[in-house]
Amino acid sequence: MKVVVTGGGGFLGSHVCEALLLRGDTVWCLDNFSTGEPENVAHLCPNPRFRLLPGDVTAAVEIPGPVHAVAHLASPASPPDYHRLPLETLSVGSRGTENALRLALRHEARFVLASTSEVYGDPEIHPQPEEYWGHVNPVGPRSVYDEAKRYAEALSAAYRRSLDVDVGVMRIFNTYGPRMRPYDGRVVSTFIRQALSGGPLSIYGDGSQTRSFCYVSDLVRGILAMIDRRGLNGPINLGNPVEHTVRELADLVLGVTGSRSPIEYLPLPVDDPCRRRPVIERARQELGWAPVVPVEDGLRRTAAWFTDSSRAVLPNEPLQPVQGPGPTRVESLKA
Repeated sequence: MKVVVTGGGGFLGSHVCEALLLRGDTVWCLDNFSTGEPENVAHLCPNPRFRLLPGDVTAAVEIPGPVHAVAHLASPASPPDYHRLPLETLSVGSRGTENALRLALRHEARFVLASTSEVYGDPEIHPQPEEYWGHVNPVGPRSVYDEAKRYAEALSAAYRRSLDVDVGVMRIFNTYGPRMRPYDGRVVSTFIRQALSGGPLSIYGDGSQTRSFCYVSDLVRGILAMIDRRGLNGPINLGNPVEHTVRELADLVLGVTGSRSPIEYLPLPVDDPCRRRPVIERARQELGWAPVVPVEDGLRRTAAWFTDSSRAVLPNEPLQPVQGPGPTRVESLKA
């Protein structure tokens, strides 16, 4: 297939591009690198089936045909990013989603939307099935991301009903792995960076809030299955149903890194969800998908990548080596 991946230079998007190429597809990667990194896809550029298009999906998107699938992954996804880029986040969820939908419409292509567990907000139902409509503050500090994704889902559903676009919606839960940025503000990358530098691990609140952590290779399998499953509209939860408290995660990170970092407790941010765990029976039945990488193994692989990657070597914060496999360091994309 020929697949267009918006946000293909990001943490998740670059892994999707890589997996598509490995199975023989042609990939057109569109990214403005507002939060993605050219280094994430530098190793893919020599592949004749890969095309990098620096650009913004909120502008008109023209791709020469045929196009068989559009995977819309573009969006700031971590709190520091969407707080720094609030209008851009809303724009990519609205105008960007519509431009990607129009591209799929023109080519009669499969359209897959990367939505998020954030549409459930601070959930009153636990764990969260796809039928749950959520508990979201539409004007709170997290709303630019929550509401952008909720609108993107509504717009995708309208294109499906009104224009018969083959739409599939995925609700992605916490994902981690190589190519996360050390300062992206997500809890896994933050804990690993702090542990490797010897600084205190920052827990917001008392650490009893829960998350469900899915290793990136597991999630990518689910995304590719969703791309291939024409006619499946969703929404489909993609995430790990094994739930951990934030304090448990901190202890796991300390264990896999061998760090003696202390733990510090800070005030809980406004509207931070207290519990998060997906019901994935629909993904099991419709996609034959479930995660297989245990969180401890995934954390060890991620920590190994941080120590191997020059992107993670921070001023005045020497990193200690971690035992475990890590992908080969990629060189910067040359101008």
